[in-house]
Amino acid sequence: MELSIKIVLLLTATLLTGLSAGLCFTWTNAITPGIGRLDDVDYLQAFQHMNRTILNPQFFVVFFGPLLLILAAAYTYRGYPGHILWLLLAAAACYALGLVLVTLFGNVPLNEVLDGTDLMEISLEDAHSLRARFESKWNRLHLIRTVSSTISFVLLLLGCCVKTV
Repeated sequence: MELSIKIVLLLTATLLTGLSAGLCFTWTNAITPGIGRLDDVDYLQAFQHMNRTILNPQFFVVFFGPLLLILAAAYTYRGYPGHILWLLLAAAACYALGLVLVTLFGNVPLNEVLDGTDLMEISLEDAHSLRARFESKWNRLHLIRTVSSTISFVLLLLGCCVKTV
């Protein structure tokens, strides 16, 4: 059985979106609550290390790949009868607005402030103040990313269930 480019694009977009949603869920469910138990300086150091470590090629594929693949899949389904195109466009919009844009204009600027802070030279009072400005805002923004990427994943799963042949 030959897989068409449409199906390959849809399945790959779904897989990468699922990985992205899983990454967000894991941060929401385990990582941020876990490091949230640390004292201020240790919390900030842990976050700095994780933010620096996550910026790698695999992350960029899982983060940016879904949007590109969803849009490519949507392009292949243009003019196709049924609801799959609308599911793909909704998934792309949800992913772009709720994950990509929130990350680029919300979480990344917070990460950059944290990254630019020399935690070896910071006072305990300044560490507490930085954490207070960072943690709750970052977590709220991340919750948006988690929900949006999960919704996008569900929409793609539904798209996989639509009869396409």
